Amino acid sequence: MLVMTEINSVGNSAVETVDSLIHARWIVPVEDSNSERILTHHSIAIIDGKIVDILDSELARKRYRATDVTELSEHILIPGLINAHTHAAMSLFRGMADDLTLKDWLSHHIWPAEEKWVNEQFVWDGSMLAFAEMLRGGTTCFSDMYFFPNIVGKAAQESGIRANISVPILDFPSAWAQNADEYIHKGIQLHDDYRNHPLINVNFGPHAPYTVSDQPLSRIQTLAEEMDGTIQIHLHETQDEVEDAKNATGKRPIQRLHDLGLLTPRLQAVHMTQVDDNDLALLRDSGSHVIHCPESNLKLASGFCPTAKLMEAGINVALGTDGAASNNDLDMFSEMRTAALLAKAVAGDASALPAAQALKMATLNGAKALGIDDHVGSLEVGKEADIVAVTTNSPECQPVYHVISQLVYACNSDKVTDVWIAGRRMLDNQHLTTLDESSILKAARDWADKIAQHD
Repeated sequence: MLVMTEINSVGNSAVETVDSLIHARWIVPVEDSNSERILTHHSIAIIDGKIVDILDSELARKRYRATDVTELSEHILIPGLINAHTHAAMSLFRGMADDLTLKDWLSHHIWPAEEKWVNEQFVWDGSMLAFAEMLRGGTTCFSDMYFFPNIVGKAAQESGIRANISVPILDFPSAWAQNADEYIHKGIQLHDDYRNHPLINVNFGPHAPYTVSDQPLSRIQTLAEEMDGTIQIHLHETQDEVEDAKNATGKRPIQRLHDLGLLTPRLQAVHMTQVDDNDLALLRDSGSHVIHCPESNLKLASGFCPTAKLMEAGINVALGTDGAASNNDLDMFSEMRTAALLAKAVAGDASALPAAQALKMATLNGAKALGIDDHVGSLEVGKEADIVAVTTNSPECQPVYHVISQLVYACNSDKVTDVWIAGRRMLDNQHLTTLDESSILKAARDWADKIAQHD
């Protein structure tokens, strides 16, 4: 990494030239060893998309000269939020089927709608709509599991958002593939296409234990080891899922995955609302991760993930929104707040899941679950400059006594003003820089008109 220097004629000290310099009122780095640390009147220096320094702002103004300087006198800088589980294109089904049980929602509304409407154009338009929403709300990285993941990859590449694509795998046909072998084959091809991409990773996403049989699950585990990839799967989402599995196989779903060799640090178990002591021990001993989707689980009455209990056992828990069809948004600020409040109620303890832990779940824990914490998830020298600026200059966010509590309990996603991904500004004073918001909204309205007419 080359840092250009010149002589400051005033003090005869070396002045280093960087690409970007961001001065902020507060910085919350979300360090693994101290997630509550807050830096006041500090700055971030960026070169080639990476953080090269975090230092006192007065010193930064003397030490660095930048092509791009941003002054954020009333803002909090945090790592880019990581939505560790979603179905981006399902944004086009937002609000289509609400206030229903999960079985009714899926069987009579979502699955028939997907069969009728999901194609490449649907996935492109729905993904772009999701990206616009996520970037405006401070999400810089998302993990997606949906049909036509090749289109999701192209859309993510065009938008500049960071993506983890968990290629969907099922035993039965869809518009994208006919059987598990074809899903896996296409997934391997897609992985190869993005092998060296700086922002896009492709991994495996077997839908759920009840939609994928043993043979493809075992093959996925072998391939994940060979390709050094990860596996994301819906697991223990409802009590009915667990009971049906026990009746069919004599095992709880997580025990079946364990017996097949899938429970490893590569596994991301999404939902986990049904956790007994044996389940917890399997998660803990295997190093598997849990992706908690509190608002989707609440809306579908799926159950409560015991987050405080899991974290006490040393299990890494990250946050996801699930799809907008069951949430109905992709708002990670709302997800943090709900996760913190729900954990307190479930544990019967107001000190369960403090604000700093909720923020860590939405940032560094998500990066750990996705296997990318070596370069994102926290604001540290050497990591990618995925940064979000949140303004406190509004009645809703004043006064500020405790910065992290304010972020989680008071600041909403509409307080996000600026977003950088790998040092590239994606949101500039609440304006998207890489996406055409008007065309995205038009496409969404056109799909709504078309679907409503044939409902």
